[in-house]
Amino acid sequence: MGSSESLSVRITEIFHSLQGEARSVGLPTVFVRLTGCPLRCVYCDTAYAFSGGELWGVYDIVDHVASFDCARVCVTGGEPLAQPECLPLLRALCDRDFEVSLETSGALSIAGVDSRVSRVVDLKAPDSGESHRNLWENVGHLTRHDQIKFVVSSRSDYEWARFKIDEYALCGRVSDILFSPSHQVLDGRLLAEWMLKDKLEARLQLQLHKYLWNDEPGH
Repeated sequence: MGSSESLSVRITEIFHSLQGEARSVGLPTVFVRLTGCPLRCVYCDTAYAFSGGELWGVYDIVDHVASFDCARVCVTGGEPLAQPECLPLLRALCDRDFEVSLETSGALSIAGVDSRVSRVVDLKAPDSGESHRNLWENVGHLTRHDQIKFVVSSRSDYEWARFKIDEYALCGRVSDILFSPSHQVLDGRLLAEWMLKDKLEARLQLQLHKYLWNDEPGH
């Protein structure tokens, strides 16, 4: 692999907004959305990032991110790790002292991701249509700097997620376990009631950007 100066990444969009989920929810963040994804989750809300995009040099991306004068940056997709050049991009962002998070499906290895990055790993529940793509060896790479996310579409998804938390002892591995109701599929209040009844040690998240901007690109 060449130096970061010579590497290019295919980008769908770079924008400044509020983080809509995960532990930094509500905080100003620059989003770098990479193009392409090998998964096709039934509830996907970023299908516009499956193709197209423009090639950017790694350091051009870092400089553009810096122009927003914001401490936090989230690298997302699509599936950002589908592009090998995502790894040097993450490293270059960390080297510029940004607080960096990575949103990834959990279908590709996180082993090579810079340890300074908070990896938000979305474990796919059965109703996503892609649960067979979960790369379970990723669990062994997780640390207390990382986060696990479950998008829940049904009671069976919820029970599956509870089982996986116990099976892989996830509460002791990561800083946050996030449960998100599939938007307009599962009522958030119902999911909250299940979590309270079971005393589940996880955080309910309602994707803030969907309520503020109706999931428009660039927000």
